[in-house]
Amino acid sequence: MKKLISVFLTFVLLFTLNTFASAENSLKLSAKSAVVISADTCEVVYSKNMNEQLSMASTTKIMTSVLALEYGAVDDMQKVTTDMIAVEGSSIGLLDGDEISLKTLVKGMLLESGNDAANAVAHIVGGSIPAFVKMMNDKAQEMGMYSTSFETPSGLDGENHYSTAFDMAVLGAYAIKNPEFKSICEDESDVVYYGNPPYRRVFTNHNKLLDLYDGAFGIKTGFTKKSGRCLVSAVCKDGKTLVAVTLNAPDDWNDHIKMYDYAFAKVNSYDLVEDLSDIKLKVVGGTKSYTDIEMLTIPKFTTVDNLEYFDKIYIKQFEYAPVYKGDIVGKIEFYHNNIKICEVPICASETVDIMSIN
Repeated sequence: MKKLISVFLTFVLLFTLNTFASAENSLKLSAKSAVVISADTCEVVYSKNMNEQLSMASTTKIMTSVLALEYGAVDDMQKVTTDMIAVEGSSIGLLDGDEISLKTLVKGMLLESGNDAANAVAHIVGGSIPAFVKMMNDKAQEMGMYSTSFETPSGLDGENHYSTAFDMAVLGAYAIKNPEFKSICEDESDVVYYGNPPYRRVFTNHNKLLDLYDGAFGIKTGFTKKSGRCLVSAVCKDGKTLVAVTLNAPDDWNDHIKMYDYAFAKVNSYDLVEDLSDIKLKVVGGTKSYTDIEMLTIPKFTTVDNLEYFDKIYIKQFEYAPVYKGDIVGKIEFYHNNIKICEVPICASETVDIMSIN
């Protein structure tokens, strides 16, 4: 294992995606297209026609939700207008003049699959449906979803609205890295407030896999006559997190159960750790001239491969006293197959008080 140390710099978390072909195609699934991947590396554990371009129905709302949560100010109330909600299909009952937050709109998409919620997000975040669709496609390209084309924010069928099982799995793996997204999609129900004036409502999650499979915590269902039943799901069990996708699957719940049973037996989970005992943070004006450091958490890493990784360590050149135990003083990045898979804050492991002057 290599260790690289440098001064601490301001950083932005980047999630880089990588794929590995799977030769396995032995499960008898109802799905026309299917895949299950490691959420950490996007390695393929099982696949069936995973690169075939198909419509993906309301699983589209995963992307719409991602863009909404990344937009910011998700708790601010927004005013609904008639043009925002002029869409057919499933609905959370939005009316002209209603006040609702972006976070509640995301809940309306992920739990109740409201097309009106998706359209409202598109207008609020993008300014118009076409502008928001461009944002969706730009984000897809950024994430490596090269076989995907979005035409609507809700997932209603369109000639240029399609994806693949693999691309949707990549999207799902990206989405659940957002704690707010994960918290919403794993709720079986939620109490929300919106309207004119806002009043109490209850949203119910349509994802039955939450009850059918131990460790399931998401992600999104979908259905149109053209696409058939579509499902993007995620499961965390024994420290391993997997994402599965089926497109056009009449028996999607059982398809996902079969894939997870197969995949969890194939992947391994490891703790990503680094011994930092030989690295000290210089402290200026303290009762000690240095402090020990440690990783704030020990992340899990799920891979089909054997564990081979290296890390890069970034720490501040020095810190002024007082330094308190738990203060963030740097970060450590972990790489697998030269792809950055995660980063963890580095913190002070002890308190160093200010030196008293007599």
